[in-house]
Amino acid sequence: MAGGAMVAPAAGGRQDYPGGLTLFVFTACLIAATGGLLFGYDIGVSGGVTSMDPFLARFFPSVYLRQREAAADRGGSQYCVFDSQLLTTFTSSIFLSALAASLLAATFTRAAGRKWSMFCGGATFLAGSALNGAANGVLMLILGRVLLGVGVGFASQTAPLYLSEMAPARMRGMLNNGFNLMITVGILLATLVNYGTQKIAGGWGWRLSLALAAVPAAVIAVGSFFLYDTPNSLLERGRPEEAKRMLRRVRDVEDVDDEYNDLAAASAASKAVTRPWRDILRRRYRPQLVMAVAIPMCQQLTGIVLQTYAPVLFKTAGFGGSASLMSAVITGLVNLLATFVSVLTVDRIGRCALLLLGGLQMLISMVVMGALMGATLGFRGTVAMPAACATATVVVMCVYIAGFSWSWGPLGWLVPSEVMPLEVRPAGQSITVAGNMLMNFVVAQAFLPLFCCLKFGLFFVFAGLLAAMTLFVALFLPETKGVPIEDMAAVWKAHWYWKRFATDGEDGGLVVDTESGHW
Repeated sequence: MAGGAMVAPAAGGRQDYPGGLTLFVFTACLIAATGGLLFGYDIGVSGGVTSMDPFLARFFPSVYLRQREAAADRGGSQYCVFDSQLLTTFTSSIFLSALAASLLAATFTRAAGRKWSMFCGGATFLAGSALNGAANGVLMLILGRVLLGVGVGFASQTAPLYLSEMAPARMRGMLNNGFNLMITVGILLATLVNYGTQKIAGGWGWRLSLALAAVPAAVIAVGSFFLYDTPNSLLERGRPEEAKRMLRRVRDVEDVDDEYNDLAAASAASKAVTRPWRDILRRRYRPQLVMAVAIPMCQQLTGIVLQTYAPVLFKTAGFGGSASLMSAVITGLVNLLATFVSVLTVDRIGRCALLLLGGLQMLISMVVMGALMGATLGFRGTVAMPAACATATVVVMCVYIAGFSWSWGPLGWLVPSEVMPLEVRPAGQSITVAGNMLMNFVVAQAFLPLFCCLKFGLFFVFAGLLAAMTLFVALFLPETKGVPIEDMAAVWKAHWYWKRFATDGEDGGLVVDTESGHW
């Protein structure tokens, strides 16, 4: 069973099937991973354009005026310059539509396959980028963001699934991290574009920044035509002979009987599940469901929203418009390099070790950033931060971004995608993406008002949350390094807490009562 509890694991649950990384698999995974470009470019571009004066003056004039008053030392708080619900709605509206789209994508992916779901993501993102680039009012701007969100929802729901199902077990972490690597590439490209377009005379550079989102959209939309569906998906849709041929091509060996038989057993169990959204609530799937909800929630509560608002944060620290965008480029570069560390080490060091070390690194960084801002800006925030402290803030921000990029960033997508059984995997991945987007929306919508209200104390709040989630990982997340998806059940059966839920066969009578709502 693909990550479920009905197929007995060979070799203690760590069977290694024949075949390795082929050029065919690498190319397919590279194309699928470009779905991360959509999300990454949007993260990088939105924070940049909201720090551009012509963009603010056109769409958010009240924010533009407060910024000028603070710059002129007229007593305005540096913490509250960008506190605008309309401005945060521009940034966060994408996450609500991505949430809804990810739930729809689960059904679509199961019926039509992975590749067409990725195509839909690229096509809608392309339409959204056109609307944003041509926007002449806030309503048109937000409508474009909604379409971008639909594209992100489809791509984020499907690409990690595709990568997990195509990759050999011993390389699954490395290849699945390609999705997050592309997110970081998208962020870096967007920050470079923003830095260049803000220098365009006439103040229309923001249009180019938003419209160039069409480039990553075209890459995934066109690239999806050259993809083949995964053996898992073909079996799921009743095409066993084609699935076996594809498995031989994917593994580049003739003897794929062991892996195919496990996949076929998983597919048979999957077809018996006619209501995956209800069945994922059953007791046997409790560990996977908890991780599908908790991991993306924790990922956003690390405070990574700082990356979205990095140019805004650097302006608060006293940098000018051009310098704040260049600082965002630097953090974007650190983000990309640190993600490479994760790609190269995740299948050697393991998931849990990276999450624990990264969590500790981010916790310390948050405490230091809070202390720096508290010592220089104080509670009122009416004085400018000294240049040396502003530079130190950028350095600490880079340390924080590095910690996220080789731990919670990529693993927040990898872990939920690899622990789900085939029969509920699309539903489980949709829950993961929906949870991620919901928390993205909540944190992005609340960050600027909370920054205005709590001042530098907000960094200590994030530090406390990081301490809690690091403890959660240490206690409740089993190590999945090198475990084939088909044998993932053995991991839960061996865990000190989750073994009581990871049962074979029936649910032991403990299921969801849909009428009463009780377990």
